[in-house]
Amino acid sequence: MFTRSNFIALQHRNFRLLWTGQLISFSGSTMQTAAILWHVSLLVPDNRKGLALGLVGLVRILPIIFFSLVSGLVADVYDRRRLMLVTQTTMAVLATILAVVTFHGLSTVWPIYLLAALSSAAGAFDGPARQSLIPNLVPREHLPNAISLNTIMFQTASVVGPSAAGLLIAARGLGWVYAVNAVSFLVVIASLLLMRDVPIANGGEKVTLNRRALTEGLHFVFSQPMIRSTMLLDFFATFFSSATALLPIYAQDILHVGARGYGWLYAGPSIGALLAGVLMVRFIDHIDRQGAVLLWSVLGYGLSTVLFGVSRTFGITLLALAMTGGTDAVSTVLRNLIRQLETPDRLRGRMTGVNMAFFMGGPQLGEMEAGLVANGFGAPFSVISGGIGCLIATAWIAFSSPLLPKYRRGVAAIDTKSA
Repeated sequence: MFTRSNFIALQHRNFRLLWTGQLISFSGSTMQTAAILWHVSLLVPDNRKGLALGLVGLVRILPIIFFSLVSGLVADVYDRRRLMLVTQTTMAVLATILAVVTFHGLSTVWPIYLLAALSSAAGAFDGPARQSLIPNLVPREHLPNAISLNTIMFQTASVVGPSAAGLLIAARGLGWVYAVNAVSFLVVIASLLLMRDVPIANGGEKVTLNRRALTEGLHFVFSQPMIRSTMLLDFFATFFSSATALLPIYAQDILHVGARGYGWLYAGPSIGALLAGVLMVRFIDHIDRQGAVLLWSVLGYGLSTVLFGVSRTFGITLLALAMTGGTDAVSTVLRNLIRQLETPDRLRGRMTGVNMAFFMGGPQLGEMEAGLVANGFGAPFSVISGGIGCLIATAWIAFSSPLLPKYRRGVAAIDTKSA
């Protein structure tokens, strides 16, 4: 049974504004992400479909890798709320352009790749600013609840968005999905403008935009065993088990369920993640051996991916995808909580920037890898081998990072000399 304390972070006005705005904005963004994959699959021949879908992940991750270090430092130097206003406005403009060119008709995929890459570049600066802002909006004792609620918010958006995208594509066409996403950014922009008395990041300590500050952030991240190991786990697990880009192939050629079925398959992981997120809100404060739970959840993610790969029925496939989302949600909450608690505020933007390269790089490069393998050996082989790769990578990290399985709630592992 849930109590008021399970949602205590929402009692803080600024966090509530950001949470609500992001719920609507992320719903639009996940609509667009699903629509882009469907759009690309319609514009390329069948024998190039896997590669073309994998390229979507590549054009998204390259700007993130290129800008991740600088964007994290920018989030530590400048006002994080104002930085988000700039990035959210930029992404709204890019979504509008994508809607306009789609309404006018597209016969090639390069404009989609270009606009996806530009939006990803803006997102590379938005992510560190947004994630670093959250601990400034709630007291430290409410941060676990805020992170759990943020996971629920994101997964709710990820359920609503793709499902709505499938329905909207079938009813009105792809252009309307992009247009709705453009409008959704206005809500989070309004939320940011309505915030009042946001605490100054770093406690007012000045951080300078220079090479020394950049090096300081890198040294901190890679000198902290807990932060380093969770980032490696994040990258390798999602690299091997990322098969979202192949869902159009499953919907069109294996399960034969059309655009509506594709929308549900795309939303499947988020349905499971939403349910898991709700449970995490209730039980996050009662999980003592957080490191062990984190590792078991990633192993569950790999096993669920294997089940997804072997399934040939819509119901089992949807269940397997929901299981991947549920296990990933548990690991996401624990990874984020460990990293936020182990990082001083003055370094939080840089830590988040480095983490973004791992967090986004794993699944996006994984989609490229999945597309290449699917092109050569078929989509099922790509998914199954990826799930097995996730299991092997998780076992390797568990044995090579002995502090991670032993990590317990409330026991800080930070090296204060490095901070």
